[in-house]
Amino acid sequence: MADLDERGLLDDTLIVWGGEFGRTPAAALRAGDGRDHNATGFTMWMAGGGVRGGMTYGATDEHGLLAVENKTHIHDLHATILHLLGLDHEKLTYRYSGRDFRLTDVHGRVLNEIIT
Repeated sequence: MADLDERGLLDDTLIVWGGEFGRTPAAALRAGDGRDHNATGFTMWMAGGGVRGGMTYGATDEHGLLAVENKTHIHDLHATILHLLGLDHEKLTYRYSGRDFRLTDVHGRVLNEIIT
């Protein structure tokens, strides 16, 4: 990332890091063999490409298990990423078999709070 910043490319390059699941602080289901998957509170980070730097959006409980502040649905994250890439997720709607479909399903809100 420092290389992109040094060359002035971080303004135009969106970096997104995340995983399939969060991780619980303990392994309740396994006998000390790693930690359990957590679909209710996990971390992702974004940098460059119009994302406000140096901020945290949302929080989990004291155990890192449940999202408790600024809960964000995956549709919101996808809508925000598409927005940062210059695409309006609502204009990507198509009708099939009597139902509207799009990458963010028929949900999703751009998280303007994290955009510069």
